[in-house]
Amino acid sequence: MSMHKPSKAVQPEFILFYDGQCPICQKEVAWLRWKNKHGKLGLQDINAEDFEPAHYHKTHDEMMAEIHGAYPDGTIIKGLEVFSAAYSAVGLGWLMAPTQWPLLKPMFAKFYALFARNRLRWGRLLSKKACANGKCGV
Repeated sequence: MSMHKPSKAVQPEFILFYDGQCPICQKEVAWLRWKNKHGKLGLQDINAEDFEPAHYHKTHDEMMAEIHGAYPDGTIIKGLEVFSAAYSAVGLGWLMAPTQWPLLKPMFAKFYALFARNRLRWGRLLSKKACANGKCGV
């Protein structure tokens, strides 16, 4: 008879705050969850009833406007750097490395800003699901 110890809960090395009502975000988070084999990435839906953005000194509107993430020490980051941190947590940091290269970083930052402003509209088009009040269901 083999005995195994219960596994200890892993403290994530990074928490990704995401919009769980955004179809594009849902697909990305599902993929990251699948890749998160060691539990190093925490995932928090900013639209969950128990989520308090004020705990992170942010408003819901601020968190909806741009992606945010947090390190265990409480440091909050936003924008493109969040993707680098999230991908690094699941062992795929190399995929985001070009977004940090000095010659390419400004282009990626502009693309992300365009994406952030239009993600709900593009999500509606891609998912072909009805959206109301800026919130989309899938």
